[in-house]
Amino acid sequence: MIDKHSPIPIYHQLEEQIKTKIESGEYKAGDSLPSEREYAEQLGISRMTVRQAITNLANKHYLYRIKGKGTFIAEQKLEQNLNGLTSFTEDMKARGMKPSNKLINFEIIPANEGLAEQLHIPVYTPVYEIKRIRLAEDEPMALERTYISANLIKGLTDEIAQSSLYYYIEDKLGLRIGKASQIFEATLANEEEIQYLKIEENSPVLFMKRVTQLADGTTFEVVKSSYRADRYKFMLDLER
Repeated sequence: MIDKHSPIPIYHQLEEQIKTKIESGEYKAGDSLPSEREYAEQLGISRMTVRQAITNLANKHYLYRIKGKGTFIAEQKLEQNLNGLTSFTEDMKARGMKPSNKLINFEIIPANEGLAEQLHIPVYTPVYEIKRIRLAEDEPMALERTYISANLIKGLTDEIAQSSLYYYIEDKLGLRIGKASQIFEATLANEEEIQYLKIEENSPVLFMKRVTQLADGTTFEVVKSSYRADRYKFMLDLER
């Protein structure tokens, strides 16, 4: 309902009502939004007020317009909090979503100079190279390339790589994951990312590189992930 006696602007009330229905799942991605005329007649407000609310939501990427067809509900971005060290699987389960992986490649390779330096191991030391597509509700979210010291994390198989690596490391091997450093940058999708993430040419991606250590300070993992910028966003709480 719209409260015309409230000090809150009517367009903002409508904006919040539509946003609530989107976030609750009542309005689903791809659904057509009622027209400006329908909203105006139903709520007894002007079409200009409705247009302002819809324009604001479109600018915030809750909605998108197709000329001649109408206004539609946009896919909502997944928000990942960067304040803790969690896996993709843990993040998706915490949201009540079904995580899954599609394994593209799993093999043991000799560490080149760059990997050896990052993992603090000698050059040519065996390293697991794992390339996976990370999915939520069967939709591709990220292309992930993981490099793990094979002498440190033993017994990895392609079957394990299709589930949660962190679960295997902590619950099966009894090791404790400690901390990680991460670097982020925005880039344009390359051919591999376009193919596996099912995105258009020149689409933006969020590239993340993470170097992870066990609780004793031993580096065990280097991860290079490319997230779909249209489906993912990162959030960090800062205190002064």
